[in-house]
Amino acid sequence: MKKRILLVEDNPATIYVIQKELEFLGYDSIVADDGKKAVEMASSQLPDLIIMDISLPKMNGLEAASLIRKNSQTQSIPVVAATARALPGDREKCLQGGCDDYIAKPFTHRELGAAIKKLLKE
Repeated sequence: MKKRILLVEDNPATIYVIQKELEFLGYDSIVADDGKKAVEMASSQLPDLIIMDISLPKMNGLEAASLIRKNSQTQSIPVVAATARALPGDREKCLQGGCDDYIAKPFTHRELGAAIKKLLKE
């Protein structure tokens, strides 16, 4: 059975590209386009991994990751911060905010695959 990844992203073009990458890598994906939906879908869908944009409407990705960590049902789901915010200190801020890893956009197919495989221990 394929692993399922929750992609949390609000840009339709980026959603399309990342979903194609995930499909190519052999994963199923579901999408939330804001942080509030991400928290709800993490609970209802229990994905194997979450790829979380940080700049999101309704609730930013760090707030969503924090709520996901506080929920006993979802606290063990790995979260990868995938963001265009690549300023000094952003990686640390994402890791302290509840994310397990961080990749800066634009990332390569190889970087995305490596981050996913590392966290899913494949």
